Amino acid sequence: MSSRSKRKSISLALSVVVASSMFAACSNESAKSSSETGSATTKATPTASAGQYPIATQETLTSWEQINPNLTTVFPNIGDSPFGKQLESDTGVKVKYTHPADGQSKEQFNLLIASNNLPDVIEYNWGGGGTAAYPGGPEKAIADKVILPLNDLIDKSAPNLKKLLQNDKELDKMIKTDNGTYYAFPMIRPDNGLVFRGPMLRKDWLDELNLPVPTTIDEWYTVLKAFKEKKGASAALTAQYSNELNIQDAFIGAYQTANRFYIDNQGKVKYGPIDPQFKDALTLLHKWYAEGLLDKDFALNTDSKSQDTRLLSDESGATVGLLSAVGKWMDTGKKKNPKFQLVPAPYPTLKKGERAFIGQRDFKYNPAVSKAVAGDSKHAELAVKWMDYAFGEKGSMLFNFGIVGESYTLDNGVPKFTDKITKDPKLSLQQMISQYTKPNGPFLGDSRKSFNTYKEQDDAVGIWEQTDAVKHVMPPFLTPTTEESKELAKLSTAITSYKEEMFVKFVMGKEPIDKFDDYVKRINDMGIDKVTQIYQKALDRYNKR
Repeated sequence: MSSRSKRKSISLALSVVVASSMFAACSNESAKSSSETGSATTKATPTASAGQYPIATQETLTSWEQINPNLTTVFPNIGDSPFGKQLESDTGVKVKYTHPADGQSKEQFNLLIASNNLPDVIEYNWGGGGTAAYPGGPEKAIADKVILPLNDLIDKSAPNLKKLLQNDKELDKMIKTDNGTYYAFPMIRPDNGLVFRGPMLRKDWLDELNLPVPTTIDEWYTVLKAFKEKKGASAALTAQYSNELNIQDAFIGAYQTANRFYIDNQGKVKYGPIDPQFKDALTLLHKWYAEGLLDKDFALNTDSKSQDTRLLSDESGATVGLLSAVGKWMDTGKKKNPKFQLVPAPYPTLKKGERAFIGQRDFKYNPAVSKAVAGDSKHAELAVKWMDYAFGEKGSMLFNFGIVGESYTLDNGVPKFTDKITKDPKLSLQQMISQYTKPNGPFLGDSRKSFNTYKEQDDAVGIWEQTDAVKHVMPPFLTPTTEESKELAKLSTAITSYKEEMFVKFVMGKEPIDKFDDYVKRINDMGIDKVTQIYQKALDRYNKR
């Protein structure tokens, strides 16, 4: 079967890809030899040696990738932005970019893969079988000739990435399959960029009510009641809902469980939503909902605008949100009320002084925005050389800070954003930065990069990272085998849908909590044990890499 026919044949399968919320919200084989992995035939060999820029080439690459929403307010295409133009100048490579519409990435990705016309490079989630957008994960995508194995290409044409992988064995372990095949260029987070979401509250309200920042579930209850009764907050606690309540297991984690797959203290994979203690977490959330403390419309808050509205209209005084949002909300809030202040809070526990069981913590490899080379690309070598620029010193500076002298300057060797970026009278900091850098994508993140504009943001990471998430969060880049992935696709979507349907009903009281045992039995009958076993095998193989 041709690669085009195979892509058509998987178009239906794409609709049952394992939901990322199951696995992500949720081992010593060497790389294959060149004869095993193969590589693509390049239409034209660029004249520059690997690692040397600009490359002398007349070829134009095509790249399909998501565009930062902050950039679209200024430029509709990355290629038109100062960043895109500088990248072309530095690398010598012209690139024609195509961007899916905001909120339609998954649907348009599916259509792209099922088409007869793939671009040279595709930036999307090429991670493990549990989170990958492609059914069956990267091994299946390579087998279907949708993307290329990159072992030979990295070895010959990507000296910057190759050096990083040689020097960082843990990273090297993350970005390949169990059989040692590299499948994408990775987004690499710096060590100080792994924690960026957590609980936060209106500090000015706390001060007015003479209440401390809450650390336990009981203290949170006291604060939320005060926000409702004394500040008139109709949704004292709100949060964005993206396939599930996006609170990164805040409150739920206090009960030593998670609203996803997690790793227990013995290193075993568990599915949190059927834990006995998950019933206690649901009971808490239902109590808060029934008393009007949890946003009654939480399941409708499917985009960030709802969260913005609640917090900035004084309807809400607490949420779980991104570090970057703290700055955005404080900028806007202070224009209306100079006293407006948000403060980070620890992930709550049941007892004072306990360490939180789990919270938000990513890994240095973020598979959600990794770049793969299409299986039928005629410019594979050029594509790899172009992508490798982001992992060298000059490329990393461009991707992280933009254009020296324009978007940043060096102060005793330390890059700092210029007033042009930080003090634009019309555009926000994020809108300005998105024009000159690439906020997300395959490049080497720099620990010196910071978008913080308030002390509260600087404090937040140190507070939010005080959890045992490093022990309990499931890696999103495990690679189940093709057969395992088929089993996951068959079972997981239905389980995830049912779990979330019941989660909402339990919290809202549409199903009594004493039906929890029936719900657990139903999930068991749907095959959750098989799914858990697959993830356990994949985790064991990963640990042995």
